[in-house]
Amino acid sequence: MTRHVALFAYPDCQVLDVSGPWQVFASANALSSQPLYQLTLIADTAGPVATNGGLAVHATHSYHQLPQLLPLDTLLVAGGSGVIQQRDIAAVKQVLCEIAPAVRRLGSICSGAFLLAAAGLLDGCRVTTHWRHAEQLADEYPALLVEPDALHIESNGRYTSAGVTAGIDLALSLVEADHGAGLAGRVARELVVFLQRPSGQSQFSEILRRQQTAGPLRRLLDQLHADPSVDHGLESMAELMAVSPRHLTRLFRRYLNTTPAAYLTQLRLEQARLALLSKREPVSLERLAQRWRLGGAEQLRRQFQRYYGISPSVYRQRFTSSHTDSLQESSSCL
Repeated sequence: MTRHVALFAYPDCQVLDVSGPWQVFASANALSSQPLYQLTLIADTAGPVATNGGLAVHATHSYHQLPQLLPLDTLLVAGGSGVIQQRDIAAVKQVLCEIAPAVRRLGSICSGAFLLAAAGLLDGCRVTTHWRHAEQLADEYPALLVEPDALHIESNGRYTSAGVTAGIDLALSLVEADHGAGLAGRVARELVVFLQRPSGQSQFSEILRRQQTAGPLRRLLDQLHADPSVDHGLESMAELMAVSPRHLTRLFRRYLNTTPAAYLTQLRLEQARLALLSKREPVSLERLAQRWRLGGAEQLRRQFQRYYGISPSVYRQRFTSSHTDSLQESSSCL
């Protein structure tokens, strides 16, 4: 069966939000003996659409024609600076609400979530977007449960992804759901990307931010981030930097406003937090504490509460069971 996939572009959208997912589905077609996906580019009007990078893409249909294309298997809304104007267009939101019940998978790339949220199509859903815009999305749409670290999320039949290249991750997951990990893996190898990237957005947002301000500490931070579970002590870290422990502490205070030990603890807690969201069988706090050198279960519990303002058990319950329970629920327009 050929699945009809449409992508919605608009002036000043992010070009990779369109071309990335498009190429994933196109490569799946190229690597198969028969067409698996019919691809359609939607925009305000048919014709060239100028992206925010200046490169134009060509839409074959207007969003007004979306009802004529039903039923659609998948509709993905691109992100980009132009989404702010799009969410103020009543006709766009009305069409999206009208067709949503007839679209098996409705989703967004990057800040495209703002358009779906403005249409009421993400209410009650766990969602994500580019890390830079996650706080704004949560503030402006309190009916959404925004997870700023996720690369992509399915919730209540809605699909959202993080920024830019995360649209490729989302599209690969859809191909895998449709045709298995074998084909998705072949597509990933063809495009020279991960089939499933390790960790979440924090590896790009927080780490990059730290690297930009780390000055002479950057080489050391690269090693700490590579494997926080290594037995890094103040003496060994200072030795890697060829400085005294006291001077290393001064450098951390100057460039990162923290201590070497506190920085390393935060890195390890982040790894423990991600492990709590694993789809595999839950790991005990004692094992997590041992794995990431965070003392015992009680010490991990206290540190987690301090950094994240919530206990590990409540965090795991809130962000895993709610996702599992809601996968088969449907979302409606308000």
